[in-house]
Amino acid sequence: MLSLLPGGRILVAVEPVDGRKGIDSLAGVVRAVLKGDPMSGDLFVFRTRRADKLKILAWMGDGFALYLRRLERGTFAFPAATDAGVAVTPTQLAMILGGLDPAKTRERRRYKTPA
Repeated sequence: MLSLLPGGRILVAVEPVDGRKGIDSLAGVVRAVLKGDPMSGDLFVFRTRRADKLKILAWMGDGFALYLRRLERGTFAFPAATDAGVAVTPTQLAMILGGLDPAKTRERRRYKTPA
């Protein structure tokens, strides 16, 4: 089961990857391009060139899980960044999976307790 609860980071690869890549190839992309550890417990999100499919690579403690989501129409809106990857919040990932563009949403002001 995919958990979007806080605990690990969620890194989104900005550049598209080949949709045929599997677990081992995506783990190599995490090491080489994102400069991360695929077994860290973080979620790594990749999209295809047409942006109609995305894959999420997750380390589950005893092995990898690879999730695939494909849209029949439309594309996923990924955040723009200058780096190879960008960290997003679980809420932003849920918006991406739900077809919303996180860049076009705005956060409402809420009261925050002083630290």
